[in-house]
Amino acid sequence: MLPKPHRITRAGEFRATMKAGRRRGGELLITHALTTDSGSPARFGFIVSKAVGSAVRRNTVKRRLRALSAERIAAGSSGVDVVVRALPAAAAASFEALRAEMTGQLGSAA
Repeated sequence: MLPKPHRITRAGEFRATMKAGRRRGGELLITHALTTDSGSPARFGFIVSKAVGSAVRRNTVKRRLRALSAERIAAGSSGVDVVVRALPAAAAASFEALRAEMTGQLGSAA
């Protein structure tokens, strides 16, 4: 679990990030990144629908995405809100494949 200051939890925050943020898509993930105040912590939100698979698969994907987000936070990311939407192919992807796609989409933004 990410610490509370690093989570996007409200529907309005998800909508605002998805509407105004920069969208990047790939085979496994779609990310929306919205730049905020440079002093504010990086915040992450995740959307993993039933299209991804069973509850076990969805929770596995969410755990992996949270771990990748925690790595970015530990590396010093700040001043950005990110919403990550998992596509059905993410269920069969390896952790390294998810890391490569998330890093490629976010670059230095988060």
